Amino acid sequence: MKAVQITGLQKMEVIDLDKPQYGANDVLIRLHYVGFCGSDLNTYLGRNTMAKMPVIPGHEVGAVIEAVGENVPDILKPGMAVTVNPYTNCGKCASCRNGRVNACKDNQTLGVQRDGVMCEYAVLPWEKIITAGNLDPRTCALIEPMSVGFHAVSRAEVSDIDFVMVIGCGMVGMGAIVRSVQRGATVIAADIDDEKLALAREMGAAYTINTLSEDVHSRLTEITSGYGPDVIIEAVGSIPTYQMAINEVAFTGRVACIGYAKNDVSFTTKYFVQKELDIRGSRNATPSDFRAVIHYLERGTCPVDKLISKEVAPADAESAMIEWTQAPGKVFRILVNMK
Repeated sequence: MKAVQITGLQKMEVIDLDKPQYGANDVLIRLHYVGFCGSDLNTYLGRNTMAKMPVIPGHEVGAVIEAVGENVPDILKPGMAVTVNPYTNCGKCASCRNGRVNACKDNQTLGVQRDGVMCEYAVLPWEKIITAGNLDPRTCALIEPMSVGFHAVSRAEVSDIDFVMVIGCGMVGMGAIVRSVQRGATVIAADIDDEKLALAREMGAAYTINTLSEDVHSRLTEITSGYGPDVIIEAVGSIPTYQMAINEVAFTGRVACIGYAKNDVSFTTKYFVQKELDIRGSRNATPSDFRAVIHYLERGTCPVDKLISKEVAPADAESAMIEWTQAPGKVFRILVNMK
């Protein structure tokens, strides 16, 4: 079978692998669509310190069950459209002991610390297969990145009385926008790209701020009557956006951090104390986050086509990645069609 592999610094190629064999507790899936994640971009550019090399990328999955092992429950049947939970958990660390397995100390995400599933077939334990109702495999490939945004909203305990600022309107940020709107919050979307901000409004944001062309503090003062956002969700992972989150969040506000900053960030730490802030990390997603995204997508109100920037064949995966490096702010999701 064919698979896409990142073989080295800014090198990617299509390789041939044996079709995997499945066991009694496994599910064999036929991959239809696999999305490129921001972590894949960073791996390709040599910026992802967590990635093993070489690595087959891919953990944003739209697939169909091909076959199941003899011990797999009847809820999983050949022909079902599915996505996958791409994370592992050790069951022994503090996070696992506390029931927050999404933040396992020894987690290995598909396509990062271990080979992913940007290939024609893959075998996974049945517990990692997530059925997707009436969704098609193409839409299924959007579930995982949106679930990461949904999880951040849970971590920030967003409610209907909150002004929520989401910094970064990529796929993860869009997930945070959607979930905040579902909880009744007033959402402020911030990004450097006007096209993304326009789509953020379509997804439910009440206000948008272009952080390159507008005075962020003045706009937030105007929108929130001088209080500042009750919640800020950082979905970029850069020094300026991390600092913006701390500087602009309201007194006694909450900051949920999703993005990985590539360099150390300096803060005016008096704000931590004076504002009595809750600063919370948000890592990966939980099964309930996946279910919530599936429920949202099943409603048919999500502009799926606008969230998919490009579909490419495996042979064109590297050229699509190169285009992404040249204009990173213009891409939502690139899907590789493995059919």
